[in-house]
Amino acid sequence: MADFLTPAERSALMALIKGKDNASTELRLVAALRAAGLAGWRRGLRLPGRPDLAFPAARLAVFVDGCFWHGCPRHHRLPRTRRAFWSAKVATNRRRDRRVGRQLRARGWSVMRIWEHALRRGALPATLARLARALRAASDRPRRPAAPAARRRPRP
Repeated sequence: MADFLTPAERSALMALIKGKDNASTELRLVAALRAAGLAGWRRGLRLPGRPDLAFPAARLAVFVDGCFWHGCPRHHRLPRTRRAFWSAKVATNRRRDRRVGRQLRARGWSVMRIWEHALRRGALPATLARLARALRAASDRPRRPAAPAARRRPRP
């Protein structure tokens, strides 16, 4: 099916998609953590890649990746139009994800990536259990000398 929008209209529409506080990803995980009583997480820490959530005491950075934008192997489907553009865009996002993971691990942080589909109702308990295991493993790790502390952004 052909795109019914002009390239400028499509660009303007795509620019409206938020990169943070997305209700289907980041905010759904925040609500689940609160409901499960998992504490110790912070948002907005100034770390490489700007993790969606971080558990500073355990030095665990959590990213919630959208299935479309990060190329989920189970759910990602390229649009029918501009396939080369979208394929390159997703590949660039995935390369950046790997680079950010390496940077965080070099600073002594563990990295957990959660796919958007893992936050659906049926999959959420397993995702929270996986997060709890990652927290225990990160807390049990021997400490490396910490890089300069990440500071929280002041609230407006």
